[in-house]
Amino acid sequence: MSLLTSKQGSIRSATVSKQPKVLVVDDDESVRKMLEVRLSDAYQVVGTGDPEEAVALALEHKPDAILMDLMMPGFSGFELCQSLHSLSYTSRIPIFVITGASGVKYRDYCSNLGAKGYFQKPIDFAALKVALTAQLGTQRPERRKHKRVQMHVLIKLRGTNADGKPFEQATTTENVSVRGFLAMCSQLLVKGSVVEVFLAAGDQERYAGRAQTVRQESYNEPWHRYGFEFIETTADWVLQDK
Repeated sequence: MSLLTSKQGSIRSATVSKQPKVLVVDDDESVRKMLEVRLSDAYQVVGTGDPEEAVALALEHKPDAILMDLMMPGFSGFELCQSLHSLSYTSRIPIFVITGASGVKYRDYCSNLGAKGYFQKPIDFAALKVALTAQLGTQRPERRKHKRVQMHVLIKLRGTNADGKPFEQATTTENVSVRGFLAMCSQLLVKGSVVEVFLAAGDQERYAGRAQTVRQESYNEPWHRYGFEFIETTADWVLQDK
């Protein structure tokens, strides 16, 4: 066994293992240790009591799931959840809230932020393991086979929104790859919505291809951030396979 350490302490984990990895974020050391003990039979566990360190640990360890408390000093679980979902490298990691806070409003708010589960303390470990197994068992293979580049490209999207109404909207990409891009859109789109993509330059437009929404990365905001994956592209798209 080896130690995976953080500023707040250390939690044991196998050096080489095919077990899924879980990041635990809770300022209560006793809770972190309890989660490690109860989950170590099926998961590698990395822990921290510092919510601001959690983003760095998520980027470093690439956990399969994150368990987090809501009420932490300095940086709440709500803020951490929003931060993780705003980063393309962590936005797809399922988050489970482990908290002493009760109430439907907290549960609903966490759900709107993208949390996959909400568990009150004392923790029902049987239910938590079922939720983890169900979520990690249904995760899709990594789609990002192509390198992403941070690039702001002026584009126009043309398609049909969730209400079935046609729309046309100018926006910019946040990052791009050969097979997709991340961009904001004021329209509500359902997963799998297909849009035509045009490169916009002054009064001229060049057809770049057709893309579909594969995920939504922001919630309850006037503009939504979507991940788009191309169904087909033309030679005018900004990145091409070599």
